[in-house]
Amino acid sequence: MTVATQDGLGTLGIDFGTSNSAIAWASAQGSAQLIPLEGDALAMPTAVFYNAEEGSTHFGREAVTHYLEGTEGRLMRSLKSLLGSPLLMETTVINNQLVNFSDIITTYLAELRKRAAQHLGTAPTRVVLGRPVHFVDDDAERDAQAEASLRQAAEAVGFKDIAFQLEPIAAALDYEQRLTRETTVLVADIGGGTSDFTVVRLGPSLMHKPNRADDVLATTGVHIGGTDFDQKLSLGQVMPLLGYGHLGPDKREVPNRVFFDLATWHLINWQYQPKAVAQAKALQVNYSDVRLHDRLMRVLTERYGHHMAHDVEQAKIRCSQTNSDTAIDLSYLEANLVASLSTAELHAHLAQLLASTVACARDCVQRAGLTHGKPDAIYLTGGSSALRTFQQALQTEFGGVPLVEGDLFGGVASGLVYSRH
Repeated sequence: MTVATQDGLGTLGIDFGTSNSAIAWASAQGSAQLIPLEGDALAMPTAVFYNAEEGSTHFGREAVTHYLEGTEGRLMRSLKSLLGSPLLMETTVINNQLVNFSDIITTYLAELRKRAAQHLGTAPTRVVLGRPVHFVDDDAERDAQAEASLRQAAEAVGFKDIAFQLEPIAAALDYEQRLTRETTVLVADIGGGTSDFTVVRLGPSLMHKPNRADDVLATTGVHIGGTDFDQKLSLGQVMPLLGYGHLGPDKREVPNRVFFDLATWHLINWQYQPKAVAQAKALQVNYSDVRLHDRLMRVLTERYGHHMAHDVEQAKIRCSQTNSDTAIDLSYLEANLVASLSTAELHAHLAQLLASTVACARDCVQRAGLTHGKPDAIYLTGGSSALRTFQQALQTEFGGVPLVEGDLFGGVASGLVYSRH
């Protein structure tokens, strides 16, 4: 559907996420509407695939599919994790050309704006970008640098009027549209890279105030999210099949950096570089069981790293949604090779990360100084907030407070638009 509108009378909200992104639009006084990004899908994986066979560039699900089907090329994911990182200004070789990592973020944002323009019939120039409470924990300079880099990317793709809003506050503003009375809410925004919390007063009598600063009682954030959960599960259940934790002839563990990098989305590609492959090959002397080393080398030479990371992520989702044990099929690596993931293992691997995340939520509520010590409700947004073990940990911490599941992937984008009304 094409929406005839004049740019300048409306605002685009972009939730540029670590794992998934979404965009919403509203005219000056209209309601936010999410814009379909892939077919009818309102959220798109934050993924770019550079197709070496055709010299083409693909995005979202299409990008992941090309990679998993074995098309020759380069998959980039977890792009948001590069913001505030020294890696952002480094270059990488893509299809025999040196490309800046910052340019890859710009390429993805340009595609979001292009798809918005196709839907709206005009290219929007006014945008509100979501940002986590902290891009980088405990480093204000690098955090400011991360926001500046994202602003530069937005300017480079044609946006003129650029504003930022904290993602949990945006989620709160979206939730507010459905409230009938004043409510004090803890917003839990658990994304791919960060977990952000806000205690905020919401309600129909408050939503038209020009300045909502007084209604935001506290914000906290920690650099833990879905990709960290995936890394823990990969190290716990999959990487031991490649030699992680394996004792060599000298009874020492195999050096583990390669396993950590293979379990971390935005570092996987580095392990395919000739120097990294040579270093991994030299690890053979550290193995008692060389079959494990053979598997590691197959992952690197056949570039199965992203495939494995994707399979771990899907297993996490299955295990959480069904509350039952699941299997990770690794037969593409070796015939009949399977890794398991039980609900007990899911709990055990994620316990420490979830404890840190819930501690951040508890700190937010304590800073808010609520009269009864608890919010009226907890509003969940962000894909990783659907994780059953996280919800159980929250319920244990805030007994009796109802959990309200919002639009996990579109709520922030919609709220970003409302923040400029």
